[in-house]
Amino acid sequence: MTTTTSTRSPERDSFDSDIDRVRAALGAGTRPPRPSAVSTSFTFGWRALLKIKHVPEQLGDVTMFPIMFVLMFTYLFGGALAGSTRDYLQFLLPGVLVQTIVMITMYTGHTLNKEIHRGTFDRTRTLPIWQPTVFIGALLGDAARYTMASTVILTLGLILGFRPEGGLIGMLLGVGLVLIFSFSFSWIWTALGLLMRSPESLMGVSMMIIFPVTFVSNIFVDPSTMPSWLQPVVEANPISLLATAVRGLMAGEAPMFEVMWVLMASVVLVAVFGPVTSYIYRRK
Repeated sequence: MTTTTSTRSPERDSFDSDIDRVRAALGAGTRPPRPSAVSTSFTFGWRALLKIKHVPEQLGDVTMFPIMFVLMFTYLFGGALAGSTRDYLQFLLPGVLVQTIVMITMYTGHTLNKEIHRGTFDRTRTLPIWQPTVFIGALLGDAARYTMASTVILTLGLILGFRPEGGLIGMLLGVGLVLIFSFSFSWIWTALGLLMRSPESLMGVSMMIIFPVTFVSNIFVDPSTMPSWLQPVVEANPISLLATAVRGLMAGEAPMFEVMWVLMASVVLVAVFGPVTSYIYRRK
């Protein structure tokens, strides 16, 4: 009769011991409370800002880009369009503010699309949080970038001679209106960022949308100087209404129709594309 003895390696015993300690630690404590939607949103917003810290080159679109537009259009076309660069600057600067902020809204979806391909998207979905806060936080982080761009544009404008009759309050109201609309407009790109197959394709689609709506507007010239068939198109353009509202606020006026239209459009954009983005996010 033979007796078989089983031996266990020290490595196996150490592994089983570690497993037992982990199970004991997990079973001894209580499950931490689920984070609130507000705290999670700000956490993801802070995460978006940390990307700027580690990759400061991405601030080029909110610093150099608006500076180039203001200088080029003011000094290349100001004399021909308004008779003097100073007069044209009063008309141009609010429009460039609108154009710059609206154009950089596309980077929200672009960043989201890159994270999908890097695998960050899948890790985020496993977290025990209210999932829309992922997008809300990213948009809050981008709102900080929009504020940076607005500060750069207004500072440069004041140096060049921009003098809004509405004073500081008018400028703050104008910037606030642009930020509200841009935050809402960015939800379009978050939905497309989940649908497009690559960041490059998203960039191409966004350019095809943004360039026509920003240039076929009253940002650079008064629509009255355009052909009669084009004027109704320009006047009905949402970007034209936003630029008119911002100009009015900075001039110390109260363009209530344009302001109310922008606010209503912002609510509609969030109400439509917010749920659409969440649905695509859950189903992807």
